[in-house]
Amino acid sequence: MRNLGRAVLIYGWVALTLPGFASAPFPVGGWFPIPRSRLCVTEGTIEDAAGDRLTVNAPKMRAYVNAWTSQSMQVRFTYLGPTKTESALGAGQMRRQFGLKLHAQDPCNLVYAMWRIDPESKLVVSVKRNPSQHTSAECTNHGYTNIKPQKASAVPHLQSGESHTLRAEMKKQELRVFVDAREVWQGDIGADAARLEGPLGIRSDNVSLEFDLRAGEYEGPHPNYVKACKSGDSD
Repeated sequence: MRNLGRAVLIYGWVALTLPGFASAPFPVGGWFPIPRSRLCVTEGTIEDAAGDRLTVNAPKMRAYVNAWTSQSMQVRFTYLGPTKTESALGAGQMRRQFGLKLHAQDPCNLVYAMWRIDPESKLVVSVKRNPSQHTSAECTNHGYTNIKPQKASAVPHLQSGESHTLRAEMKKQELRVFVDAREVWQGDIGADAARLEGPLGIRSDNVSLEFDLRAGEYEGPHPNYVKACKSGDSD
């Protein structure tokens, strides 16, 4: 047993020091924090705030997690109100919203769970799918389909200074979204969207926030490396 223990320790040390085996980015089991260093920001800015939190105050913010995780994410946030300057969406609408990106294969192919704040308060899940396009310049704001939930309930209308938790959990095609531990959306995103291969991410439009992020451990064997940060391909 003593020799077996030494072998395990030696194997672990070798694995962590070989070029193809970067040190495990996250602990085993449960939820783990996503610091600023694990986020690749492709549009806008995310800054460090007090208490290991992050802050955003840009009209448009897009970012993804540059390491392997499961398709489950949780954000605890404080809504600070609208940004000082605002920017319309691609189709010309003015909207305030914040949410999570799942299976974010590229800017043209991914799943959104968005908490819309204004002009209407609601949780919207949509799939953006453009199979032959892979950059924002190609797909622009095309390819969105809102997914009808099997079960849903209302979300609070956010007021400045309020704090809440938004969590999304995906198992194969089933997506469940929670606000403050209460399920507000449950449904099937479809096999095509579930086959998309990409990381988690976050998005905001015209809102100021302080927040912290957590993600679930990747399930099953996976290449143990940090994904390269590729800027300039925002949604």
